[in-house]
Amino acid sequence: RLYQIPFEMPDCAGESETRTLHLVGDFSAPAEFFVTLGVFCFLYAMAALVLYLRFHSLYGENKKLPIADFCVTVCFAFFWLVAAAAWGKGLTDVKAATRPASLIAAMGVCQEEEVGCNAG
Repeated sequence: RLYQIPFEMPDCAGESETRTLHLVGDFSAPAEFFVTLGVFCFLYAMAALVLYLRFHSLYGENKKLPIADFCVTVCFAFFWLVAAAAWGKGLTDVKAATRPASLIAAMGVCQEEEVGCNAG
């Protein structure tokens, strides 16, 4: 949620005055998806562990239970791959939105001809 992060931008009209500029973008959805999926995977792994250890005979006698377990595990593996890719894309977008060249381009004061802006 970069739009919640303000930073001070110099105002060339008055040397001591600054204006507040807010970053642009909300890249929280991929991270939330990744964390939510991680929690569900952990809970499923704990439930499967209880099933394997406590109800081993039920797991061995029922032929549909191992197939269902395999299908759920494959689904979690696929969604984990998707979530990791989405999180990586979100991190790349945050990096692009916060690089110095993007911040300088967003500052109106840096667009004037006689003004030279650089990082730092």
